[in-house]
Amino acid sequence: MKFRYDLARFIPYRDMAVCERVRGIPREQITQHRNPAFKIRVIDTPAEFYLGFALDIVRRIRESLEAGQRLVAIFPVGPMPQYDAAVEMINRLRISCGHVISFNMDEYADQDGNTPPLSWEGSFQRAMMENFFGRLDPDLRPPESQIHFPTKERIRDYGKRIADLGGADVCYGGIGWCGHVAFWEAHLGLEFGEDLEAYKKAGPRCVELHPMTIMQNALHSFGGDWSWVPPKANTIGPAEILGAKDRSFWLDGYLGGGVSWQRFIARLVAHGPVNTLVPGSMLQTAPGTYTVLGGVADNCTIQMK
Repeated sequence: MKFRYDLARFIPYRDMAVCERVRGIPREQITQHRNPAFKIRVIDTPAEFYLGFALDIVRRIRESLEAGQRLVAIFPVGPMPQYDAAVEMINRLRISCGHVISFNMDEYADQDGNTPPLSWEGSFQRAMMENFFGRLDPDLRPPESQIHFPTKERIRDYGKRIADLGGADVCYGGIGWCGHVAFWEAHLGLEFGEDLEAYKKAGPRCVELHPMTIMQNALHSFGGDWSWVPPKANTIGPAEILGAKDRSFWLDGYLGGGVSWQRFIARLVAHGPVNTLVPGSMLQTAPGTYTVLGGVADNCTIQMK
C-alpha cells in the first residue's frame, strides 16, 4: 500500500507525477534526451570529472588564443577543484589568458543588497582570485579590468556588459538543490507563471535565496552553519545563460557512502518539463553539455541504514 502526501509548502514545483517519473529514471537511461544538442554524459570518478572540467576550460582558452579571438566566459565558484588543474596546465604550458574576459555568475549579498568585500572569506570574488586568476603567472593572467563580478555597484548594467560583447562564448555552471542556475532561484518562477518567453529574457538582479540554497551552501561551504550563509545574492539571469553561444554544466553533488543530494534534481532538470519553477530545465532548450558525476547518476533510492 502506497503512502501518499503533499510536497512541503516551500517547494515551488509541485507536480508529484513528474517527480515520481524522473525519480525512476535509471542510471543507464540518464544520458538519453530528445534534444540531441543537449548532450548528457556521465563521468564515473571525481578525478576524471574535475580533470575533464579543467580540460574544457583550458581547451577553450587555447583555441580562442590560437584563433586570435577573445573568449568571453561566465564562470561559477563551486565546485573548485577544476580550477586547481586548469591553473597547473595554463602555467605549465605557458598559455596566455590576456584575451579572456570573465564574468562571474553570482555573488552573495546581505539583506540590503550589499555585496561583501574581497576580505570576507565567503566572497566569491575572493574564491576566484585565490583559486584561479590570482594563481596564474602574472604574465599569463587576464588584466583586472577584464575580470568582472556582479557587485552592488555593477549589477545594474551587468547584463548589458555581457550583451555588448555579443554574449558569452561559454557559460559554465552547475545545478542547485532547488534546481537553480547561478542563484536564479526556483521561487522566482512564480513571478512569471507560465510565460516562458518572458522568463528567458530576464536578466541580472539581487534575489532572496531559497531555503534549499541556504541549506545546500551551509553544507558544502560553511561547515553546516546555516546562520553563516547570507540571505541574498546578486546573480545573472536566464538571458545571460541562454544568450551564451555554448553551455558547459557540471554536476558533482556526491557526498560519498552512496549519498548524493543531487540525484533527483539532476533528473528533474534534464528530464522534466521545461518550466519557470525549475530554472535549470531551460538548459534542455539550448545546445550544451551536462556532465554528471557517477555518484550523482546512480539510481534514486531511499536509504535507511
